[in-house]
Amino acid sequence: MKSRRMFWRIVEEIEASIASGEYTPGSRLPPERELAEKFDVSRPTVREAIIALEVREKIEVKTGSGVYVLQSANKADQTNKINAFELTQARALVEGEIAALAANTITKEELIELNKTLIMMENKSYVEEADEMFHQIIANSTRNGALIKSFQNLWALRASSQKIITDYASVCSKDNKKTLDEHTSIYEALLANDASEARLAMHRHFNRLINVLFDTVEAQSLEEVRRKNSEKRDLYSIDNLVNRLS
Repeated sequence: MKSRRMFWRIVEEIEASIASGEYTPGSRLPPERELAEKFDVSRPTVREAIIALEVREKIEVKTGSGVYVLQSANKADQTNKINAFELTQARALVEGEIAALAANTITKEELIELNKTLIMMENKSYVEEADEMFHQIIANSTRNGALIKSFQNLWALRASSQKIITDYASVCSKDNKKTLDEHTSIYEALLANDASEARLAMHRHFNRLINVLFDTVEAQSLEEVRRKNSEKRDLYSIDNLVNRLS
């Protein structure tokens, strides 16, 4: 959670610098090393921020040249149109196929690292960090650069708007045991080199997340209805009216 907040802070600060004109459209951002020193963070954290900015269409990464601010960087952020439901569905489709491919490409060493993340998940304080590591290891094990990039872009979208951050936080904080069980099922399918079961286990995982999201949104909507009704009840209460007039 701490590293996630750190990279999100960097995204916001760079976006603010773009909006203020410090980094103009077409200009190149400072090198990764300088940004790490400027924000007092690790270079991997800077890389996460760069991926998020690229997804938000603020910058363009040119291999061998650098990171450049896009001409459209100051326009309204289009990623705000993406909601948590769309993101989760997209992740299910992409990561389901990633898991199926990984079942035939993952190494013993990667399986060991994957199992370590399951041990981390047993501690509620490290669920978020372990979850990202788990999915990243599986994506990396495909040896497919396009799939790895797709995974990174989808993961970065989790931090692309405050609404998605809030919705995902409400999901991730619920039922840690089910989360651990689902990840264990994915791990066991990969351990058995069972592509069909790996895909299915990944789909089951995201299907539950979708349902929890719906339950959360429904509960929030009901709470909002109750709040508004309470305000109206106070407004039209005869007792309150008499008290105000007396």
